[in-house]
Amino acid sequence: YFYIVTFSKSLEEQLSSFIIIFLLYILSIAWNVIITMVIVLEKHLNAPMYFFLSNLSFVDILYTSVTLPKLLDVLLTGDNRISYISCLSQLCFFSSSCIAEILMLTVMSYDRYVAICHPLHYVLLMDRGKCVKLVASCWIVAFSCSILITVSTSTLNFCGSRNINHMFCDIKILTLLSCGKKKMFAVLTYLETLLLGVCPFILILVSYSKIIQNILKIHSTGQRKKTFSTCTSHSIVLLIFYGTLFCMYMRPASETSEKLDLIFSVFYLAVTPTLNPLIYSLRNKDIKNALSKIV
Repeated sequence: YFYIVTFSKSLEEQLSSFIIIFLLYILSIAWNVIITMVIVLEKHLNAPMYFFLSNLSFVDILYTSVTLPKLLDVLLTGDNRISYISCLSQLCFFSSSCIAEILMLTVMSYDRYVAICHPLHYVLLMDRGKCVKLVASCWIVAFSCSILITVSTSTLNFCGSRNINHMFCDIKILTLLSCGKKKMFAVLTYLETLLLGVCPFILILVSYSKIIQNILKIHSTGQRKKTFSTCTSHSIVLLIFYGTLFCMYMRPASETSEKLDLIFSVFYLAVTPTLNPLIYSLRNKDIKNALSKIV
């Protein structure tokens, strides 16, 4: 067993932590389920943007459900044990859903780039078949990388403390607890963050820079303001998500950084999945009309 010892043993602090995390989790699940149902039920929401959005909502539901229920169970029952197999399973599913989220955000930025910068070719470049292939590619890459990470982690030896001072079983924390191979796994973490974090982030920045250039060419002030407002909202979500991930995984693992890691993990585990449907969906006129129609 490993032991999740993130929070204080004080009953009052555990109860307050449970209430906050439970509310964030329920809010995140509720928003994402509602958005997914609206997109599925409303036939006119069949544009690629909404197809990607429903998949993003599914990813948000998955990676919060992989981590937060176990944490809530620890806070509620006080039983902080998690078995070795459960820990590796949690690592595998969290890694795959986190990578899928990064790739899905990249695909969505490309979709917006094509829609704004090449509107006449949009239907041709983003037909249904290509959209399905893009989403399938995201999941294939995500699961392949997560299996590699999990298999590599299973080779670690744990001969000292098994206390996980974190919200879930994460590769950085498990590397810190292991005996030996720490440098190799630190390199693996940096390479993973570089290839699956920095490279997609650069692609997103390129897409949005092209979009902004195109927006500045729009003569209509109202249209320019509307398009720019949408891009700004998306950028806020991306900055929060990527900022916390980079701060978490690009910093060297150390005993003193555990509290900072905990704060960053709260952002990308609970805050970002709650913000995604609010910013990507509820500021969208079509989604709001469809939602009010169903209600």
